Parts: sequence; C-alpha cells; structure tokens
Amino acid sequence: MSVSGPTLSSTGVGSGLDVNAIMTKLMAVEYLPYNRMTTEISSYKTQLSSVGQMQNLVATMRDKAQALTNPSVWGAKAVTTADAAVVTGTGTPSAVAGNYAITVQQLAARQTAVSGTFASSAAEVGAGKLTIEMGSWDGPPATAFTGKPGSSAIEVDISGDTSLAGVRDKINAANAGVTATIVNDASGARLSLQSTNSGAVNGFRISATETADDGNPATGLSALAVDATQSGAPSSITQWSANARASINGIAVESASNVFEGVSDGLTVTVNKVSTTPVNLSVNADNSAVTTAVNDFITAYNAMNSYLRTQTKYDEATKTAGPLQGDATMISLASQLRGVINEPSSASSQWSMLSQVGITMQQDGSLKVDSAKLAEAMKNPDEVRKLMGNDGTTTGASGFMDRFRDLGSRVLASDGSLEVKEQSIQERIKNATNRQASLQVRLDQTEARLRAQYQALDKSMASLNSLSSYVVQQMAMLNANG
Repeated sequence: MSVSGPTLSSTGVGSGLDVNAIMTKLMAVEYLPYNRMTTEISSYKTQLSSVGQMQNLVATMRDKAQALTNPSVWGAKAVTTADAAVVTGTGTPSAVAGNYAITVQQLAARQTAVSGTFASSAAEVGAGKLTIEMGSWDGPPATAFTGKPGSSAIEVDISGDTSLAGVRDKINAANAGVTATIVNDASGARLSLQSTNSGAVNGFRISATETADDGNPATGLSALAVDATQSGAPSSITQWSANARASINGIAVESASNVFEGVSDGLTVTVNKVSTTPVNLSVNADNSAVTTAVNDFITAYNAMNSYLRTQTKYDEATKTAGPLQGDATMISLASQLRGVINEPSSASSQWSMLSQVGITMQQDGSLKVDSAKLAEAMKNPDEVRKLMGNDGTTTGASGFMDRFRDLGSRVLASDGSLEVKEQSIQERIKNATNRQASLQVRLDQTEARLRAQYQALDKSMASLNSLSSYVVQQMAMLNANG
C-alpha cells in the first residue's frame, strides 16, 4: 500500500524543502497501524488455509476408518486354482471356504452356419424376407427345432440393397440374436452367421421367402436359409450351439456361457478349456483386504497427525511458531485422537487395545503397524473385526475404527469444532478487512490535508523569498547612490 499520494511538482519550489521526502516519512508513520492490519489479515489467511487442509486430512482419516467397518472388507474371499488355464473362480463374502474338484467336459459354444459361395460381397441375392428364430436343436443330427422360451421370431425385410453385403447389414441391424459376416476366399464370398450368445437355447433357424421365387432353394435369398432338418440345405451348420458342461465335486452342472454363477454360495466358476483331470479350486478368507485397509488407515492417520504437529509446534531453532500454535481447537483435537487410542474397548472378547493386534502409537503421536502381529491376530478375523468395527451403544463397547470415524464426522459437522474454527477465522478476516478499509479512508484524508498544508507553506515561503530579494535589491541601490 502506498504511503504517499501523487507528487506535486510545484511543492518545494518556493521553500526549497524536499516536501515529497517529508511526506513519505510522515505517511510511513501514519501507515504503521494499517501495515499491522495487513500482517494480521495475512496471518488469519494462513490459519484459514491450515484449518482447510486439516479438514481434508481428517476427512481422509475418517473415510479410511469407515472402510475398516465395512463388512465386505472382512468377508472378502480369495479363490485360488491349481490350473488357471482350465478353471478360475471368484468369491463374494458369502462364499463358503473349502475345496472344489472341477472337471470340464465341454465349453459353451455359439451356433455357426455358412452359406454357399457367391461371386463376391456385391453379388445380387434378391429381395424378400428372412425369418430368424432363436432356440435349440435336438442334434446333431437334428430332427426338430424348439423355440427359445420368451423369444419371438424376427422378420428381416430384404429390399433396396439386396446384395450379399446389403443382406449382411440388414441382419445385423435387426438385432435378432444373430451376427452376420462375409468370409472371402479363393472360391468367392460366403455369408457366415453366428449366434450372438452361446448356449444350447441360443441356436437359430432361418427361413427365406423370396419376392420372386424361382423355385430353386439353392439360389437367391433361399440359399441363406438355415434348417438342420433339411438335408442338402445350401447353408450348413458348422458349429452347434452348446452349453458348457462340468462337474463340481462330482455333481454335473451346465451353463449357457463358460461362467457358472452361484454354483455354490457366493462362488462363480469360469471354465477355460476341457479337462477330464480334476482341477482343485480353493476358497479361503482373504486377509489381504484387511491388511490393505489397515495400512491405508495408518497412512491417512499419520499424514493428519504430522500436519497437526507441524501447524501447532514452536521451533526453538528458528524462534517461529506454527500458524495454529497454541490453538485450543487443535489442542483439543490432538487430545481426542489420543483418547480414542488409549480407551480400552470391550467389543472383542479376546482383545481390548489396538496394540494387542499390532497397532501402536509412537512418541510423536503417529501410528505404527506390526505386520507379523497383525497377521497372527487375523487367524481370528471375527474378533479383530469386532475390535476394529463394532458399532457399540457406548464408546467403550465400540470398535476403534468406529470411534475414529465418529470423531472425524463430529469435528467436520456443520457445528463441529473445525467448521466453527473456520467460520471464526473468516469472520476475523472480514472484520479486519473492514477496519483496514475505514483506516485507508482516514489515511487518504490525512495525506491530502498534509499536502495542502505544505503547499500553502511553500507558497508563503515563495512570497517571503520574493520580498526578501526585493528588499536586498533596494538596499543595494541605496548604498550605490549614497
């Protein structure tokens, strides 16, 4: 902020004084309270930034604590396979731990049919209608076709572009459960038709009705008909639709895809290739999810604790204090965090303190995890879960992560200590800024008044100097004439 107004070029001409230098020094004194307010506002803004960062760190700590109260973390299952090339699996928390011997007799397949040969994809097929039905064949060899339950025949109008490529595009646009492509080789172009989905019920039958029927089933649109019960049909089935078939612990199972969902409570099995040799699939508790969640919480907690210490400490070496040094809100928060750790919990029947499962508080307030001790405790995961995440009716009966979560939510609430602190600092900034604005008005008035006074003095001095010069001149003349 400037401590002087615009320079007046005439000031000092009559008096010979360096008025601008005098004004600068006078206004520097006047601006001392203003500059103190600037420093005060800057300090408040630094505090506000520190509180905002503290809120973010507390929120992260709270969320990581919340994650450790989530049942899915504790109920996670790991599924391992003796041969991933044959079979893999995934498990939900409801999956039952155990071993499953799996053999694979057949993979799921999609029906594929190929037409006779055309000269090229531009060859004219002819106008008419194709009727596509989804369902299952009783073969091979096939004697009957059974429509898919809940499915209706779809008619595909073949008009306009009636080339082989045009027919392909119209079939694909119909979304009838069949995908069409054109295969080109040395003998010409053929239309390849394949079920969109695998499974025995996703086979298909196609009948053709030509606008101008020449009576020859091997030419025109009729050549694209697919019917396994008709011998010598121009379009032949090269791959039959089929279910995947496997046995799990000696029990035969089938699936329309290669994924067997829910074959056992919470267990999904995916088969990848045929194998008559049993492959073992093991389902066990996945403690790695808990370990990861614990380490995530420790990281978040320590980041929050480190920042809290930095912002509230006094550095003896530099004789400087952190922005929030001595702040009651921060002192209270640090005390509450220690209180969460130090109060025993009755949630678990086996342990009452986090240190008993490998999580200890260090001298600087940070947390440290003993991985080996935690792994040993996780042999009884249910009791560790209670110690961490039991939402008791009293603090003493609550798990430690529930306490940390609740503390974080409490101080971050609209009426929580960190929010109230933020609002208080914002109010101080507002008040100090208003006071500074009012002071600026008075400083501008003071500068204008002083400049006016020095300008008047300059004019008076100029007049006196002129009179003095005149008197000296007259006396010199008298002395010369005398």
